[in-house]
Amino acid sequence: MVGYTPESTTNTKRDGLKMHLSEKTDRLRAWLSMPISGQSLAVTRILFGLILVWDYFRYVDAERIYRYYVLSPVNFPYFDFVKPLPEPWIYVAWGVVGLSAALVTLGLFYRVAIVAFLLSFGYFFLLDRAQYLNHNYMVLLYAFFLALAPANRMWSLDALFGLVKRSEWIPRWPVAALKLQTEIILIYAGLVKITDDWLRGQPLLKWLPANQGDVFYGPLFDSDGMIVLASWGVVALHVIGAPLLLWRKTRLAQFCIYTFFHMSNAAMFNIGIFPWLTIAITLIFFDPDWPSQLWRRITGVVGGTDPAPTRTEPAAFAPVRMGFLALLIVWFAIQLLLPVRQAMFPNLVGWTGEGHRFSWRMRVYDRAAEGGYLAVNPQTGEEVFLDPIVIVGKRKARYVMTRPDLSREFAIWLEHRLITVVGWSEAEVYARYTVAFNGRPAQPMIDPEVDLTETERHLFRADTWIAPLETRASEGVVPDWFPPLPLQKPPYGSDAPRPET
Repeated sequence: MVGYTPESTTNTKRDGLKMHLSEKTDRLRAWLSMPISGQSLAVTRILFGLILVWDYFRYVDAERIYRYYVLSPVNFPYFDFVKPLPEPWIYVAWGVVGLSAALVTLGLFYRVAIVAFLLSFGYFFLLDRAQYLNHNYMVLLYAFFLALAPANRMWSLDALFGLVKRSEWIPRWPVAALKLQTEIILIYAGLVKITDDWLRGQPLLKWLPANQGDVFYGPLFDSDGMIVLASWGVVALHVIGAPLLLWRKTRLAQFCIYTFFHMSNAAMFNIGIFPWLTIAITLIFFDPDWPSQLWRRITGVVGGTDPAPTRTEPAAFAPVRMGFLALLIVWFAIQLLLPVRQAMFPNLVGWTGEGHRFSWRMRVYDRAAEGGYLAVNPQTGEEVFLDPIVIVGKRKARYVMTRPDLSREFAIWLEHRLITVVGWSEAEVYARYTVAFNGRPAQPMIDPEVDLTETERHLFRADTWIAPLETRASEGVVPDWFPPLPLQKPPYGSDAPRPET
């Protein structure tokens, strides 16, 4: 054939692929910019703000800012340059959190308020890894999208006072992004529970009988079999149930199940705003104009709305920009990859803490620590036993002795204090505590022969100064021959060699 070359065929295929991807991208951009009712986004903004105002007062009432960031002699920031402000400015900063959350609720000076909330709440989040909570991380994720979204177009003081142009309609992308973010959270909350311990009923076999008086169905917790069944049910609720929120026929039923589940958790466990925030955000899965639909069902009154803009009218939304679409793709790629980074480490993430944060492992582990730290002056041979409860309080001591990365940093801080305050010329610090993990017998979490001040923390491989978990799983209903599970690595032991250093 005249003019035929392999190169021309390759170029034709490449051009065809580019055209196909371009068409798909254009369709996605147009779909994300399609006009929908802004009612559900407005309700999300209002409920989000109300819950965070409540959380603000919870912290004030319990004096948590004082206890966490003023009274505590040591914090473990994500970045060294993030430091607690001195009094009274630390309280002023927390006041910014409360004020900005209130303004977000009202929709007044919304864009400034939501950015101020994101920055101030993010500051407190970054101050101390010992205070890491999944729901605080979730707050930041949702605040990020709300900061980008036109959530004040209706049912806001900005719209009432003419600070923004009131409109019933918004582009689809904010609602779609909130849905996808919520799906990722819920599905991973189930996937990370597919472990030996959870499917054997641990730690629910310990927790639920102790809280059976908090719910009307508590007598069911007298049966170990029912608790194991509940463990499996929670996995199904998230892995199977979360996608059902996307299907109109099953959405309401699934929402009711989730609501019952979260209210039960709120009754039995001290988990702060998490259940209420999750219930509020899950409302985004209903039709964008669900508030009007609900109002019509209750009152029988039909309210009017602005006509939806079309693609040919000036009011129509332009397709989302390529740069913004790229931002969304990168954002969600990170959200999908972060929870599975524990696959790089050979031990149980619940034991080593490697890959624990930002992975939606909520109420999965039970850890109880006893002991402290042994400080040794190598020059004089002097030894001092240090109790972290005395030094940082019971709450932070629990995290210091159950999170290996914090244990190491606490030991380094102790070394610094012994040199600068006590006057030692140098110091060695050894962990002398044991941890009982998910019903197992207590054992050392940190190699007691390792000077923690000389250790290094690795981000992408296992830290060998963390002691191996000696038993695969606690005894339970599921037999010992139960196979290893995909998202759980076996512990180091006689049949599993430790990685080389």
